[in-house]
Order: sequence, then structure tokens, then C-alpha cells
Amino acid sequence: MPLKSVLLTFDRLILVLMFGCALGCQGIAIQRQDSSAAPHIVLILADDLGWGDPAGAGPDSLLETPSLDRIAAEGVRCTDAHSPSSVCTPTRYGVLTGRYAWRTRLRSGVLMGRSRALIESDRTTLPSLLAAAGYRTSGVGKWHLGLQEKGPTDYTKPLIPGPNTVGFQRFWGIPASLDMEPYLYFEDHQVVQAATEKTKASRSVRHGGAGFWRAGPIAPDFRHADVLPDIGQRAVSEIERHHRVHPDEPLFLYVALSAPHTPWLPDSQFDALEAAGVYGAFVAHVDAVVGEIDDALRRTRMQSRTLLVFTSDNGAHWTPADREKYPHRANGPWRGQKADIHEGGHRVPFLMRWPGEIAGARQGQLCDALICLTDLLPTLASAAGVTLTEAVAPDGIDQLPAITRGATPTRTSIVHHSVDGMYAIRQGPWKWIEGLGSGGFTAPRRIKAEGGPSGQLYHLHDDPAEQVNLASSHPEVVEMMQAELDRIRALETP
Repeated sequence: MPLKSVLLTFDRLILVLMFGCALGCQGIAIQRQDSSAAPHIVLILADDLGWGDPAGAGPDSLLETPSLDRIAAEGVRCTDAHSPSSVCTPTRYGVLTGRYAWRTRLRSGVLMGRSRALIESDRTTLPSLLAAAGYRTSGVGKWHLGLQEKGPTDYTKPLIPGPNTVGFQRFWGIPASLDMEPYLYFEDHQVVQAATEKTKASRSVRHGGAGFWRAGPIAPDFRHADVLPDIGQRAVSEIERHHRVHPDEPLFLYVALSAPHTPWLPDSQFDALEAAGVYGAFVAHVDAVVGEIDDALRRTRMQSRTLLVFTSDNGAHWTPADREKYPHRANGPWRGQKADIHEGGHRVPFLMRWPGEIAGARQGQLCDALICLTDLLPTLASAAGVTLTEAVAPDGIDQLPAITRGATPTRTSIVHHSVDGMYAIRQGPWKWIEGLGSGGFTAPRRIKAEGGPSGQLYHLHDDPAEQVNLASSHPEVVEMMQAELDRIRALETP
């Protein structure tokens, strides 16, 4: 066997032993399936795509998303799914760990392009437990969870810890959001091309095309407009490579799209839609990239064995000015936008397709189960045949029965979190916000309580737009929900 092949095999053995030891120490039982029966798992996470952007969301969406529509028609669309935060870094932490990010050092805001790693070195993650269960684990796209042990990140040195140290055997992508320097690609522990040049900050032209990014170092060959198509092409390559090299093994592929987060840079082939300007064109571009990934699954005949999930890290950055200018409602009928504590900040699109496991009668149907993206870890682990202890994903619940069979949902509450650290809790139709204002981008962000209620209480079934604050008239509900929020925050999770 060639030396390179020996080294690659040895590296994979070390990864499996390392993850297996870590999982075993935490009491996780891995029920190994016949590799020919274990499903491939593809998780696509869009960046700032709103609940109302996919055409199937309802009359508030005026865009065209044929690829997402096809996935929804062949699977299930969940209408009450939420990101654990209304911004990206904390949501990505929750997706990969099954744990609310406000339990870490990150109590507000997001990481930047030179921030140190957020995921703890001994943390069980979705890719690490799947790797220990025999999966090949690959990640593509926007990382935004920090690199190295201390900041600021030194990109001339190995990017450790990083994606490879939390379970990804292969990773290629960008360090953070597309408006955060340095602008470069990295693969596994190394930068692909060093950021030896400088770019000026672009001006913010939300509907003129270019959009905003910060000034800073940039790799000579890096082009902001190329990132979304590059992510799509790399995801397709990972699928084709796996089919060619490891046809009998299950694949976990995490595709973290960079869009439609600003800068809005759709390819010229996507004509701007009158309903949403250049943003609508960028959503169409996102949909086309999803279609390329799905076509690769079909072309390699992996699609029939693949559990595919599509969702978003938070709501759309669709401002009151955007809503006034365009008839499209990126966040559907919900109040607010990305970063806000209101529903538009964290209620997200969620599609699941699993041929053979989602019964024919369920295909094309809606699921109204209350879902948090922290549920992805236990849900996908369940699909892979991995039984977890509660300590592994303390803020996650296995939603597979509710989604695939319509079983009674088991999640009874969910904690929401805004960009500036405002909390809310949802129980049934009730939502209690621990503060006044949006807690995010929408003005006013914070309002001082003067003689009235200190927070906001809404009955979402009767008032989905969160317009009538019932805190003063229902103090018993406020007291009950505040006590539950306090209880959840006080939990000591490993």
C-alpha cells in the first residue's frame, strides 16, 4: 500500500479511536448498523434565509425556489422550527453540539474571523459521534465557530483546534461570514492561499448588488461572488468522491452555505425578481446550489439512501424599509428580522426528506411540532442508530418520530436568544420575552420599563404577529414562564 494511503488510513483510525474513547467515557451506546443500511446524512444550513423565502411557505413568499419545493414535496416541511439564536455563531454551536451557546462564554453577539475556537475540546459533536459510528464526515462552507486555542487567529499556523478536532475528517471552507476578514479558503488545518493582499470595505448597497463587507486581508484569488458557487461545487465533489472511493460506507455531509447573508451577490443568470430585488435573485441562486447538491445525490444514486435536512441559521435580514419597498415577506407573517427576539429572528424554514422512512402519506405534508435546531444532533443520531445519554445533547430532543411519522411531539418549551443577549421562552401558544424592545437589529432595541410590564407576553395562536402585550393582564402566566426560564438557565450541563 502506498505510504500516503497508509497515513490516511492511520489518521482515520486515530480519529475513530479518539472519538470512540470520548463517546465511551460519556456513556454513549453506539448501535452499529450494517453499513449498507445506514443512511447517508446531508445537512444543508443556509445563512440568513427567512421562514417566508421558500415558495412553499405560503402567500407571503413571492420568490421561485423549485429545488426547495421539490424537497418539500418529497418530504416534510416543519412550520414551527426555530434556531436557538437569532444570529449565526451561537446557532452553529447549537447545531453541532445540541447545546445552547449561551451556556458558553458567548452570551451575546457572534465570533469574528480571528476569534478563538468556541466548541470545547472535550465536547461530543454531531460529526464526532457519527465518525465513531462508522460514518465518513465531511464539512463544506462557512465555519464561523473560531479557530485555534487563543485569539487572534494566526493563519500562518495550523488551524487547530478547528473543524477536524470536533469530528470532521474533511473540511473546506471560509473562516466566518462573507463580510468578515480575512477573506480566504482553508482546508482541514491549513490555509489554501494566504491573504497577502488588502481589500477596501464595500459600501452597503442592499438593493444595488455589491452589499457590505469589511476592509481587511484577502487572498489574491478570492472573489466574494465566487464563494456560494464554490461551496456548491465542493459539496458536489464531496458526494462524487464518496461515491467513487467509499461506496459502501455512510456519509455525513454538512454544507454551511454563505448565503443569502450579505453581501448579496447573485450570479448574473439569476434575474432580480420584482418582488424582492437583488435579494430575491440571491435566494434563487441559493436554491440553484441546493439543486446542484440534490442532483449529485440523484446522479450517484445516493439519494434513495440519504436523509436530507435543509434549514437556516436564523431569520432573514429583511428590514422594515425592505418590507415597505417590496411585497415579499422574507420572514413570512412573523414580526422582526435576523438578530431580533421576535419570531422573524429565529423561526426558520425546515425541510426533511428521507426516502422509505417518511411514509408516502406524509410526503408533502406539514409538521407543526415545536423544533429547535439543537434537536438536530439527537434526531440525526437516532436516524444513524446511535443511542445517546441526556448529557450529550442537553438542550436537544429526538424529533424523528414527530417528523417522519407524525407522532406526538415531546418538546414542550424552547428558549430563544437575541444578538444582544435578550432571552425569551416559548411554551405552547405562550411566549414570554424577558425585556422590552427587539433585542436585535429592529428599533427600538431596548426599552426601559417605566411603570408598566418589564417584558412582553404574547399568545402566538391568537396573535402570531406579536402585537398585543398581555403581560399586565396575565401575571400568573408571566410568573410561570419566568420560573421555567430560570430553571432551564440554571441547569448545569456537562
